[in-house]
Amino acid sequence: MAGKYTLPPLSYAYDKALEPIISKEIMQIHHDKHHQAYVTNLNAALNSQAQALEDSNLRQLVSLQKKVNFNGGGHINHSLFWKNLAPPGSKETDIDTAAPTLKKAIVDQWGSIQKFKDEFNTVLADLQGSGWGWLANKQVEGKLEVISLKDQDPVEDAVPIFGVDMWEHAYYLQYKNDKPSYISNIWKVINWQEAENRFKNGVESMKF
Repeated sequence: MAGKYTLPPLSYAYDKALEPIISKEIMQIHHDKHHQAYVTNLNAALNSQAQALEDSNLRQLVSLQKKVNFNGGGHINHSLFWKNLAPPGSKETDIDTAAPTLKKAIVDQWGSIQKFKDEFNTVLADLQGSGWGWLANKQVEGKLEVISLKDQDPVEDAVPIFGVDMWEHAYYLQYKNDKPSYISNIWKVINWQEAENRFKNGVESMKF
């Protein structure tokens, strides 16, 4: 089972691809160090879990599940995050042409794209400590929802359309303690084409 999960490559270059919104230094550390650590620790926990199962060590199985949940959630969230970013000014960041179906759903529910962004920004700003903000699609209810989740908890019982990483390692090297600027600027690199794909195709569009 060793190495079952691997670090996914980026579809864009570290160097200048998301600048000036997200610096090359942040991207390298965030992807190569932080995400890699989640993958490494997840694989290690799963290997230990398999051994504990073979040994019928229930106490260890319960203890290891916490590591699987945290690192597995980190791998899921970051794998989605890299894909929902695109270079500023690219066709993928233009909601009008890249996500017409999703845009209509957002406007129908919130009244305008700006009102939706305002709510999303408030959720991000109000998140205390480490966590994520997500636009999620509850397919059974046919409803979009802006939610926040702590630490590396993944979206459950809904399709994650796109998320914003609010852990300090996602922005602090560049924005310091100016979270509002990070929140404002992140919209310039949202990959609406990927969001449209997830909205229309659900979990079938997501592979880890």
